[in-house]
Amino acid sequence: MDIFDKAFNYTAAREMQAVGLYPYFLPLEDTEGTEVVIDGRRILMIGSNNYLGLTTDPRVRKAAIDAVARYGTSCTGSRFLNGTLALHKEAEVRLAKYVGKEAALVFSTGYQVNLGVISCLVGRGDVVVADKDDHASIVDGCMLALGEMRRFSHNDLDHLDRVLAKLEPEIGRMVVVDGVYSMGGDLAPLPELVEICKRHSARLMVDDAHSIGVMGRGRGTAAHYGVTDQVDLIMGTFSKSFASLGGFIAGDESVIHFIQHNARSLIFSASMPASNVAAVLAALDIMENEPELVDRLWQVTERMRTGLKALGFRMGPSCTPIIPIIIGEMEKTFLAWKMCFEAGLYTNAVVAPAVPPDQCMLRTSYMATHTDEEIDRALSILGEVGRKLALID
Repeated sequence: MDIFDKAFNYTAAREMQAVGLYPYFLPLEDTEGTEVVIDGRRILMIGSNNYLGLTTDPRVRKAAIDAVARYGTSCTGSRFLNGTLALHKEAEVRLAKYVGKEAALVFSTGYQVNLGVISCLVGRGDVVVADKDDHASIVDGCMLALGEMRRFSHNDLDHLDRVLAKLEPEIGRMVVVDGVYSMGGDLAPLPELVEICKRHSARLMVDDAHSIGVMGRGRGTAAHYGVTDQVDLIMGTFSKSFASLGGFIAGDESVIHFIQHNARSLIFSASMPASNVAAVLAALDIMENEPELVDRLWQVTERMRTGLKALGFRMGPSCTPIIPIIIGEMEKTFLAWKMCFEAGLYTNAVVAPAVPPDQCMLRTSYMATHTDEEIDRALSILGEVGRKLALID
């Protein structure tokens, strides 16, 4: 058998392309935050993770440009060798303080944070327990680890309790959850998770990729619940509220020191370019000094949520700026995406295996920079599409 047979026989994406319902890898010709240009058309964006709208902020842009002028375009080496700049260290100190931890460590992508942290901490004989709705990077980090991976049903505290109770006392254990779940937009119940982990002597790691800049006045899910000192590790990404690229892990200094010297995805990857780090620092300045941006994000979110609820859409348990519009069937989901797109509205079509086959959805997400008029326009388009497809009355 030719190992390439699976590629030669893969037709699903081409079939969707042939009928004009393929929603992925669309090239953006320009972006101004809440609007993008595709094929010369201006389209309202409600599918971005740019929660605070900082990717186009002039201060963030200038910081990145100035860093290129000073440091060039690349560090050409790993953090472990020649790739650590003073900017990286400054970012680590400030990020640790921002999320309320002793120390932090910057990686080149958020995906690499989860790969490196989980795989270096969960060794032979250890067990990592993950929520079934955890991000793919967490799953892959668990699979890379030499220890054993176990799962518990999404936000099912009794199930987690049973999984941990079956472990022998001498086994090292860590629970990993998303703070905000990237598809459903719901929260991990951290206070209850903390208590369960304490009862079973398990460490708790929270992926706050979609929480930083959003929850807890911008400081994340643990801050939202007031349990920062009881969560062992906080992970964050820079590709969302921080308007850049990269990620970090924060926790006790001794644990971060160990990760720094053992995480393969850190040691064997080129470090973040200065421009990306400078953008993070500029975004952090804004987040610290302009908390009204977070307030505006929530005003936009609640305006949209109220409008979608009034129209009669199914949104699941979302309580964040990630608001799924649950459609169900894959074909109808692709059709809804196409109709929205043709009407000038950019959403994300999400189908299995990212969600259960009967829970296909349009994933929408919102920015502090959306205007009330833009939100009303989005609601108008979604309402029209929803009625044509009999998704709402």
